[in-house]
Order: sequence, then C-alpha cells, then structure tokens
Amino acid sequence: MFSHVFVATNDFTRALAFYRPLMAGLGLAERFCDASHPWAAWQSAPGPRPLLLLGRPFEGEHHPGNGQMVALLAARRAQVDAAHATALAHGGRCDGPPGLRPQYHEHYYGAYFRDPDGNKLCVACHEPTDG
Repeated sequence: MFSHVFVATNDFTRALAFYRPLMAGLGLAERFCDASHPWAAWQSAPGPRPLLLLGRPFEGEHHPGNGQMVALLAARRAQVDAAHATALAHGGRCDGPPGLRPQYHEHYYGAYFRDPDGNKLCVACHEPTDG
C-alpha cells in the first residue's frame, strides 16, 4: 500500500541522532544517509519499500504540516495518472502532475496533489513500464 513516508526536520543532525537508534531498535535497516543533501531513509524487510525518509522539506523551513506527505504505491503508471485525475475531480489541487522524476531514480513515476484540507499526497510507481 505505501511507497514511502517523509518526515521533515529543520535540524537534520539532531533528528538523525533520534531516528537512528529508534529505527535500529525496531529492526529497520538504514538504506542510506547523505548529510550533504541532508536526508536519510530506512526500509522494511524483505523488499526495498516502504521507506521512511527523514530530511529537510523541499519547500523550505519545516512547520507542522509542511514537508509531511503520505505516498501511496501504484503497480502501474496508468494508476498514477488515474489517481491524480480522480483527486482533482473530487476537490484536490495539483502539486505536481504525473510524470517521471529521475532525480529520485530512473523509473520513479509519480504525481503529487493536496486533498481539500491541504494535506500533501503522492501516488508513485517504481516499475520501468506499464508492460
């Protein structure tokens, strides 16, 4: 069901010092950490997803609600397109149209939108094609 969940912070070093032992205690492996970005991720076993990501918000400084996003996993790119269209048809607001986002990885195909209350959501497919 979930692709990833992003948790935002203004102080990456302090947050990393909290999340590393917490996640290790839960048996979740650290997938990566890049302090220069700054961001880190933990994954569940056995597969590569879902991920819990920690980092600075893309939109700037973190404020409650800013940088928090729930990402839902889609099996096919067509599902991403359909989910985005459905969201907009039911009062959602586009926060990024469906498309490839190779800055995340070469097959990342996602769409971003906000629900009527302004909560940020994503639907993402990680498959190379729909075929």
